[in-house]
Amino acid sequence: MATTDEEHQPVVFYAAIPQNSPDHDHQDYVVLPLYPHRRRPGLPPDRRHCLRRSIFFSAAALLLAAAIFLLYPSDPKLTVVRLRLNRVQLRTSPHLSLDLSLSVTLRVRNLDFFSLDYSSLAVAVGYRGRELGFVTSQGGRIRARGSSYVDADMVLDGFEVIHDAIYLVEDWARGSIPFDTESVVKGTVGVFFLEVPVQARISCQVYVNTKNQTITHQDCGPDEGWL
Repeated sequence: MATTDEEHQPVVFYAAIPQNSPDHDHQDYVVLPLYPHRRRPGLPPDRRHCLRRSIFFSAAALLLAAAIFLLYPSDPKLTVVRLRLNRVQLRTSPHLSLDLSLSVTLRVRNLDFFSLDYSSLAVAVGYRGRELGFVTSQGGRIRARGSSYVDADMVLDGFEVIHDAIYLVEDWARGSIPFDTESVVKGTVGVFFLEVPVQARISCQVYVNTKNQTITHQDCGPDEGWL
């Protein structure tokens, strides 16, 4: 098979600028210079070291803050589960005195990741801001993130009423007496080698029906109290 001369001619991608071309004096050529590729300047080694160290200390500070937030002891949560009136009686002879018996069941919840040792739980009852009496229960231990139920009985027999005697007689005649109860639990939480004191407090306003010997209304919540 015959081949032409064009098939054997090499392919030329670049050609030299002709020097003796008759049209050389009438042609313009643009020569573009070759610019070397430059790398972007980076941070100096000392600045890179400072940046890494800052990131490390920032991350360590965040982890430490999170650990303190999770592990630092908080006060337990105290809740009144049940409040029952057993007896209420007003005596006028030989002097004005009050008989009162209340039963309360409290729930102590430990919110920490360490066990809670509480020394005692005190329950007090008052009338118009004055304490009438209180009772304490024995202490115990509550496991981490656990709860415990504590029962307490408040009994007043023949308590002589001196202050606010007139108001007490008027409330008795109306058939409803408002009492205040307050419960306080105190203890310590062991964090490694430290004993951190904690406490919880809750108070209730209780309205007692003197005719049917029942509690008609109660409102409980945290309070500064008087114990």
